[in-house]
Amino acid sequence: MNYIPLDEFKYAWIFRHKSLAIDSKELNKIKPMAEQRAMVLWDSFISKQADHPDFFKQGDWAFDKANWHESGKWEGIWDSDEAALPDAILENIQWDPNTIVYYCINRKLVIETTWLTFKNCWKNFLFIDDGTILIGKKRAEAIQFKSNGQFKIGKKS
Repeated sequence: MNYIPLDEFKYAWIFRHKSLAIDSKELNKIKPMAEQRAMVLWDSFISKQADHPDFFKQGDWAFDKANWHESGKWEGIWDSDEAALPDAILENIQWDPNTIVYYCINRKLVIETTWLTFKNCWKNFLFIDDGTILIGKKRAEAIQFKSNGQFKIGKKS
């Protein structure tokens, strides 16, 4: 099994938060990966060395500062009534709405969705902001969300 039912996902509450309601059509596009599949994706596209963003080290593309070219703040917009992602993200990430994206929390926790669903529900996803990395399937660009309210945009190498 590649995915677990959203109801069985330990962080399902982030997608059911009353103040950030998500309609059922969008909820159906939010697919937490089974642990084994998450680990394969993490090892293939994030890191073979670290199991969490806090532990990236030399040799991990995400550790190399040269791979990150843009940064900004997400927290102020998250706290506001503004629905859209920060402008810097929208300007730098030009993915098709149907692009499959992976919200990589740690080696065992990855959520698959589409770019459009992520854009529509980003505030829900950002309840988990501990260095999480968003990557697109067959895309070089990446976004990292830090718990200090900052984000970085870069390219996987």
